[in-house]
Amino acid sequence: MDITVVEHPLARHYLTILRDKDTAPESFRETTRRLCYLLLTEATARTPLAEGTVTTPLADTPGYRLAHQMVAVPVLRAGLGLLDAVLDLLPDVKVGYAGVARDEETALPQEYYYKIPDLSDSQVLILEPMLATGGSLSWAIEKVKGSGATDITAICVVAAPEGVKRINNDHPDVRIVAAGLDEGLNDHFYIVPGLGDMGDRLFGTY
Repeated sequence: MDITVVEHPLARHYLTILRDKDTAPESFRETTRRLCYLLLTEATARTPLAEGTVTTPLADTPGYRLAHQMVAVPVLRAGLGLLDAVLDLLPDVKVGYAGVARDEETALPQEYYYKIPDLSDSQVLILEPMLATGGSLSWAIEKVKGSGATDITAICVVAAPEGVKRINNDHPDVRIVAAGLDEGLNDHFYIVPGLGDMGDRLFGTY
């Protein structure tokens, strides 16, 4: 199963806070942000650099800058919880939005919004916190590929094996980075043990 699970002690610490049913929305949002710093660091670990020269107060020395434009695409609405951390670490990032609702009976994705910047020569980060069946993420990947994306990484908080398998089959060229790989899905297609509905917990819409 092709997925990178970030096992840094801080990632485990933050994920535990997110799993706790008693974590209030304010703390949930801030912890999500902190966890995303770690996930983003791993997701960009293979990002190519352009080498140049920078002048310090004392001398010229080799320096490095990101070689390609970065584009973040949060899958609405839960993906918005990861966006602030991306904007913090990548202030020049361009942002697109992919709106999809899950049919609660069939778990199939239903598109309602898609707005994306130019993706030519860009590294695309799809922000999809909950990789459950994989339907929404597979849809988002297909959309950005149709808009010209060729270098895509998915950033998730927790993933189910069913979702990982779906993405591996549908889009074997896409890398998945997550804080946890959970046991599986229940009869309602929710990740177990998971952390509940990410969007509801982020925004207090229980």
